[in-house]
Amino acid sequence: MPALTVDDITVLPRIPAPDPAAGRQRPVRSVTVAPQGFEGEGFPVRRAFAGVALEDLDPFVHLDQMGEVEYAPGEPKGTPWHPHRGFETVTYMIDGVFEHSDSNGGGGVITNGDTQWMTAGAGILHIEKPPEELVRTGGLFHGFQLWVNLPAAQKWSPPRYQDIRADDVALLSSPDGGALVRVISGEIAGHAGPGTTYSPMTLIHATLSPGAGLVLPWRSDYNALVYAMAGHGGVGPERRPIAAGQLAVFGPGDALSVSAQPIQENRSPNLDVLILGGRPIREPVAWMGPFVMNTREEVIQAMADYQAGRLGSIPAVHNAPTTVLETRQGS
Repeated sequence: MPALTVDDITVLPRIPAPDPAAGRQRPVRSVTVAPQGFEGEGFPVRRAFAGVALEDLDPFVHLDQMGEVEYAPGEPKGTPWHPHRGFETVTYMIDGVFEHSDSNGGGGVITNGDTQWMTAGAGILHIEKPPEELVRTGGLFHGFQLWVNLPAAQKWSPPRYQDIRADDVALLSSPDGGALVRVISGEIAGHAGPGTTYSPMTLIHATLSPGAGLVLPWRSDYNALVYAMAGHGGVGPERRPIAAGQLAVFGPGDALSVSAQPIQENRSPNLDVLILGGRPIREPVAWMGPFVMNTREEVIQAMADYQAGRLGSIPAVHNAPTTVLETRQGS
């Protein structure tokens, strides 16, 4: 699991251990198992938020673990062009390569440790797919897509796109050097990630060596979620067991803790987790397919706007012919 690593973790800034007298650790309210399914043209996903109430996820609405899968040549798949309105999509690539294009002119290619942050806002069309080289050769594919809701006042913001390179991510270490913490957005112990968000939030990818522990100061006005993508460990002061494909929802408090089991499987030598949380929006949610709005009427309007072409148009292919070209075989 390459993402972004370092040769010497001891040179990184250390996250100070929270003062036990200054607050309390968040207890674990639930641990759920993410069911498996398929997305787009048929790439495998795990629905990390399945079975969890939206009130516990707010300001998030959806999280897919894409892969981890080793594709044979010709097997890699993506999504066709499709619309979004009312939220932001955050695509974090761990292994492999993914291409993005949208009707607003945004897009690019992300690979190990890169992130694409697309604000759909008032409406946008986009497509996500593996590059032709990956389709030809096959290879490892593993990443995540998170949907972040927008408050009603910002659902009509103009679409925007952020291309976050792996080298821009803030890298931190636990006090004992046993955990590598990648801050993609938000702030931990005064160190901020590069992602710019409408809804205040924090997104972290942490790798814990066997037997290591991590205690993070966490804003009391944020919710707190931990999703295990690989390995085995424990969460919360009670060290409730968690394993790959499971999501932990935390209760209130000022810090959260994660620990790795001393013995891990050979195929997953470390515990890798996504740690995320944000300030709840606490507004009504009306959600259907690619539209996340506040009312049923707004969702219906979004569908009508999409069908009428008001959410954008698929960009023309550069240098493609604008008239019919025809060839005929000679006799």
